[in-house]
Amino acid sequence: MGEGKVKSPLIASDGVELTEVDVKGFGKNEMKDLLDRLMKIPEKDNEGFLLKLKQRLDRVGLEVPTIEVRFEDLTVSAEAYVGSRALPTIQNSCANMVEGFLSYLHILPTRKKPLPILQDVSGIIKPGRMVLLLGPPSSGKTTLLLALAGKLGSDLQVSGKVTYNGCELNEFVPQRTSSYISQHDNHMGEMTVRETLDFSARCQGVGSRYDMLVELSRREEEEDIKADPDIDMYMKATSLEGQDVSLLTDYTLKILGLEDCADTVVGNEMIRGISGGEKKRLTAGEMMVGPVRAYFMDAISNGLDSSTSYQIVNSIRQSIHILEGTAVISLLQPAPETYELFDDIILLSDGKIVYQGPCENVLEFFELMGFKCPERKGVADFLQEVTSRKDQEQYWMNRDKGYSFVSATEFAEKFRSFHVGVELKKLLYLHFPNYTSELNVKIKAFISDTIIRIIFVCSVAMTVFLRTNMHKKTEEDGQLYLGALYYTVITVMFNGLSEIALSTMRLPVFYKQRELLFFPVWAYSIPTWILKIPVTLWEVVLWVCLTYYAIGYEQDFERIIGHILVLLCAHQMASALYRCISAIGRSMIVANTLGSCTLLAVLALGGFVLSKDNIHPWWIWGYWSSPLMYAQNAIAVNEFLGKSWRHVLPNSNEPLGVTVMKTRGLMPDAYWYWLGIGALVGYMFLFNLLSATALAYFNPIGRPQAILSEETLAERTSMDLTSKKKHGMILPFQPLSICFNDIKYAVDVSQVLNSTLAEFYM
Repeated sequence: MGEGKVKSPLIASDGVELTEVDVKGFGKNEMKDLLDRLMKIPEKDNEGFLLKLKQRLDRVGLEVPTIEVRFEDLTVSAEAYVGSRALPTIQNSCANMVEGFLSYLHILPTRKKPLPILQDVSGIIKPGRMVLLLGPPSSGKTTLLLALAGKLGSDLQVSGKVTYNGCELNEFVPQRTSSYISQHDNHMGEMTVRETLDFSARCQGVGSRYDMLVELSRREEEEDIKADPDIDMYMKATSLEGQDVSLLTDYTLKILGLEDCADTVVGNEMIRGISGGEKKRLTAGEMMVGPVRAYFMDAISNGLDSSTSYQIVNSIRQSIHILEGTAVISLLQPAPETYELFDDIILLSDGKIVYQGPCENVLEFFELMGFKCPERKGVADFLQEVTSRKDQEQYWMNRDKGYSFVSATEFAEKFRSFHVGVELKKLLYLHFPNYTSELNVKIKAFISDTIIRIIFVCSVAMTVFLRTNMHKKTEEDGQLYLGALYYTVITVMFNGLSEIALSTMRLPVFYKQRELLFFPVWAYSIPTWILKIPVTLWEVVLWVCLTYYAIGYEQDFERIIGHILVLLCAHQMASALYRCISAIGRSMIVANTLGSCTLLAVLALGGFVLSKDNIHPWWIWGYWSSPLMYAQNAIAVNEFLGKSWRHVLPNSNEPLGVTVMKTRGLMPDAYWYWLGIGALVGYMFLFNLLSATALAYFNPIGRPQAILSEETLAERTSMDLTSKKKHGMILPFQPLSICFNDIKYAVDVSQVLNSTLAEFYM
C-alpha cells in the first residue's frame, strides 16, 4: 500500500460523488467539518464514533495493541526527619546538607527515620477495564501511580517489580508506552490551549498508528472492503507524522469541552487565562493526544464540578472499553454516577492494598469483615471512611458483638483469603511467555515588551551624561566617559535579569516534558538561546540609537559598530549566565539568591568599582574570571583609542585615552577589543553549555519534604503489633460558621437546548 494512497483518502461529497482529498493539507475548517460529521454532540456520539473505528479493525481481524500492567511485591519507602528537625528552616537546611554529605561518605550516620509508603503490594491492571484508585490522603496513591508509570524519584528505596506485558521497566522506555498525568497543572502560560495540545501531539508522535493503518489498508484491499469515508479520513489524518496542527487536538478539545477556550492563552500568575477547571482538563488532554496506551491519572477531578468530572471520565471509559486501553484513575471523592463508570477498584490505606478487584464485589468483602454501607451512602465515600480510625465504627453492623478497630493490615490479610484475592493471586503466578518526534520541533517563545523600560533608563543616562557637559580635554573628563560606559554595560547586562524568573517559571513544564521524552534537552536549550538573539539585537540597537550621540561618544562609524558588538555579546553572555543560574537553582528563591551573589561578585571584581591595581593578590583570579572585566575593557578600548582622545596633555608623553585607561587599570592595547569580544563569546557558550547540562541531569527541587511527627512514628511502629488497641490522639474540634450572600449560579444550556429541539423536530 503506497504512502500517497494512505495520505489521500476518498470521501463522499454531497452523498453522491467521491472526491479525493489530501489530508496533509487539512486546515481548521476541514477538521471541524469532519468532526462535526463524525460526532455532533460528544456526549452522545463519541461512543458510536469509537465503535466505528473498532468495527473497521475487527472486519479484517486486526487487533489493537493492549497493555497489561503487573506489580508484584512492590515496596516503596523514604527517609524523613522526625519532629522539629523536619521543619524547613535555614538552620535545618544547612544541617541537612552537611549531614547528608557526611552520611554519603559514611562518616556520620543519618538521623533520618524510615517512612514506609507502599508495603508489599501486588496486583494486575487489565486492559479494557477502568480502574478506580481510592484511598485517604497519605495512603500512597500518587506513589503507586508513579511506580506504575516508572517515574519514582531516585531518593526512594524501591523493591519488587513492575512489568508491562511481562517486560520490566528497564527493558523498554515506559514514557513511550504509558503516561502519568499529574494533579499539578504545569503549562506554558503564553501558549493557547490549542497550541499546547498541538505541541504535545507533535512531540509524542503517532506511535504505531501509521503502521497499523498501512496493514489495515492492505487487508481491506485484499478482501475488497470499502471503508467508511469519514472514518478513513480520520484515521489517515491522525496517522501523519509532524503535522503543525493535529486532528487529534480538535477531537480532544471536543470531548473535553475545551472548544470555547481553544484559542485562549492558558495563563499563569502574571497572565489571565483559562479557569482552573479548564487547566485540569487541559492537563489530561495533553497526554490523551499522544499514542500512549496506558494512563495513570492522579486526582484529575480536583477543581471540577461533578457533571464535568462525569463527562471526562465517561469519555475516557468509552475509549478504554472500546479500544482496550489501560487506565488507573485516582479520584478524591467521586460522585455515585462517576463511581458507576468504573469496572475495578483499588483501595489503599496506610500503604497497603485493602481491596483490588471488581466493583461489584467490594461491598461483599466489607460485609464479610462486619461493615455495611448504608443504603443512601455513596460507595466511594463509604470505602474511604471504612478504613479510617475516626469514621469506621459507624459502619459496624454486628451490634451484638463488641467493636474494635480493624487496621489496614488486617483488611489486607483477610483480602488474601477472599475469593477475589485468591483469584488475583492465581493470576499473578501466570506469567507472560526514543524519541518519536522530529528533530525540527517548532518551539515558540513569548517575550514581554521592554521598550518602555529601555526608553526610561535611556532618558536617565542621557540626562546624567549629557553631551553638552561631557568634554574630552582632561583626565577627569575621561573618567566621566568611563563611568558612562560602565553604566551602559551594567544596564545592558541587567536588561536580561528577568531571564532568571522567566526560565525558573518554565522549569516545571520542562521537567514534565523531559520525563515524558517530548524532546532532547538541546532541543529546548538551543532554541531558547537563538530566540533571545533578536530581542538582544532590538534592545541594544534601541539603546545605542538613543544614547550614543546624546552622550557624545566617538563619532566614527567603525566605533559605533564596535560599540554595538560589545553590547550584543555582553547581553547574550548575561542572558546565558541567568539561564545557567536558573537551571542550577531550579527554584525561584534559590535562583534569585544565587543570582544576586553571582552578580555582586561579578560587579565587585569587574575592574571599575575596584581597579585591577586595588584588588588584593589573593582575589586577582576573580578579576581575570569576571566577564564584566572583558566587556568593560573592550568597550573602553573601542572608545578611548578614537581620534578625539589621541591628543597629548602637557607633562605627558601618551594620548589622553591611553592615560585614562591606565589610570583605572585597564589594558590600552588595541588587541584587547577582540580579546574581550572573544572572552564574552566564550563565556556565552560556556554558560549555555552549563545550562543545558544542568537541565539534562538535575532533577526538580522543592517537592514537599516528608514530615514525620514523633507521635505518628510511634503510632506507625506499634500499629501492626497492637492493632486491637485504641491509641492515638484526637485533636480538639472547633466548629466554624460559613456565611454566604447573593450567590448566583448559572449554566448555559442554550447549545444543549438547541440541539435537543433540532432532534425533536427532525
